[in-house]
Amino acid sequence: MKKIGVLTGGGDCPGLNAVIRAVVKRALDTYNLQVLGIREGWAGLVKGRVEPLTYFSISGILPRGGTILGTSRTNPLKSEETLQRVLNTIKKFGIDGLVVIGGEDTLGVAGRLHEMGIPVVGVPKTIDNDLPCTDYTFGFDTAVSIVTEAIDRLHTTAESHHRVMVIEVMGRHTGWIATIAGIAGGADCILIPEIPFKIDAVAAMIKRRCERGKTFSIIVVAEGVEFGAADGQVVQDEKTDEFGHALLGGVGIVIGKKIQELTGMETRVTNLGYIQRGGTPTAFDRVLATRFGVKAVDLLARKEYGKMVCLRGNSVESVDLQEVTSSSKTINPELYGVAELFFG
Repeated sequence: MKKIGVLTGGGDCPGLNAVIRAVVKRALDTYNLQVLGIREGWAGLVKGRVEPLTYFSISGILPRGGTILGTSRTNPLKSEETLQRVLNTIKKFGIDGLVVIGGEDTLGVAGRLHEMGIPVVGVPKTIDNDLPCTDYTFGFDTAVSIVTEAIDRLHTTAESHHRVMVIEVMGRHTGWIATIAGIAGGADCILIPEIPFKIDAVAAMIKRRCERGKTFSIIVVAEGVEFGAADGQVVQDEKTDEFGHALLGGVGIVIGKKIQELTGMETRVTNLGYIQRGGTPTAFDRVLATRFGVKAVDLLARKEYGKMVCLRGNSVESVDLQEVTSSSKTINPELYGVAELFFG
């Protein structure tokens, strides 16, 4: 193995640059491997957008959010033509192995390429923390920190104006951000996709708080909660990306209107949106991303292909890519039980 490629796919995430930095450093210093950066995720392999990565390329990128390589939600498996272009680019640039940094969809493509004989190693990336086989994904800690600070700030205006504040956060399939940040921020109720709820019960809880002199409430809602939409989740646009995902958003507004109707209390909604995934990664995410990047190159060098690096306890290990894309990691009921203890 003489040359490896690295790409970032799917949504941007704090810590991506830390992984890229670690991949380049480990490859150059330990294994004397050339590193090629692939622009805009899988689109870079489809279009042949590849460039060398050097020490200069990674200088100063550790604390930067986003990804210096750019990203996209391109699905190269959508046609035989695009898949063949990927294979042609790999051959053209002499790429002997790929480090693929992404979530469920990106890693699903990586798994398919592995089945076709392409040396691939995956690095888990999602602020939702919903990938199985790893205790944490980088970017999640940063998102939780941002949401927790937002809840802290909204507490003061909620209490001052005697309002109900509904805070919508990311979480398409699972409520990891909502639950952890909700606990940390002292939310009075947390609504997540894994746990069905009745809006009447939420309204009754808010009224009970008022009777006890608590004239404000903080409600944290994951965007993937099914409520008020005929076919399930609330979406901003019916159009889907190349992996079939609609753009979620707006369930907080629907829930907020219903709460105001049922309680008579002034209700305001805040959707934190892309603020959660932007900006500087926390120290935890920088370190975890760095460890993942180093481990990924080690796996390629040892010819342990078709693996994804993962965190188990405090140890960085690896699992088969096939295990990762088969399901989502949902909230532990015991953890949600801790959150429920402080509802109302």
